[in-house]
Amino acid sequence: MLIGSKSAQLRFGASLLSALGGVAIATSTLAQTVPAPAPVQSQPLAPPAGTPAPPAAPTAPPPTAPAPAAPSAPAPAAMGPAATLAPAPADPSTPDEVTIAGKPAATLRGAANWDEGYDKLTEAFARLQAEVGKAGLKPVGKPLATFLKTDDNGFEYEAQLPVDAAPIGRPAGLSSDIQFGQTPAGRAIRFVHKAPYDDIDSTYEAISAYLDAKGIEAKDNFTEEYVNQGQNAGDAEIEIFIYVLPK
Repeated sequence: MLIGSKSAQLRFGASLLSALGGVAIATSTLAQTVPAPAPVQSQPLAPPAGTPAPPAAPTAPPPTAPAPAAPSAPAPAAMGPAATLAPAPADPSTPDEVTIAGKPAATLRGAANWDEGYDKLTEAFARLQAEVGKAGLKPVGKPLATFLKTDDNGFEYEAQLPVDAAPIGRPAGLSSDIQFGQTPAGRAIRFVHKAPYDDIDSTYEAISAYLDAKGIEAKDNFTEEYVNQGQNAGDAEIEIFIYVLPK
């Protein structure tokens, strides 16, 4: 039976204890007035002659030790972000000198005017990503753009996407304008642009001033590595490593 409230439960418990106490007193009084019978001493009867002895109780087998737990399979290693051509600089505001090793890469050449430059490059990167996936290759680096020729109207470029290995034969179904080559290699001076792509001219002006001040003669084909492409050309989170290879 359930009692609704705490006070009701306490009253019920007190009544129950009082009733049990009365039963105990009555039992004690009855025990004092009625004499208890003398205890009877009993002995077990001996079994008849010729009766076989009862079988011994079976002995329980010793407990079996639990089997060792099977070793758990190792968790798959987490995939890290795609690596840049060189580790990130300690101070992005200061140019640093790095040595970059060439990697196999899927390549796509194209041209664009300056107004549509960023959109053309990101479209090229997206195409490379799709074509590499179609070929069953694994991207292992950030997309790159090497500027082959520039003038007042626009530029010609080679977009690249580093892969784990170049295919031995040409994969079936791969678009004819997708080729395979190698990323730039050798000693380079790296500059970091972290600002909208619309402001990249100011970074190149700083690069020219730095090279002039140091007396460094550089090759004409600068390479941009897109560490973070951002959402569009005006995204302030865009981050690009610019590699200048001295002659």
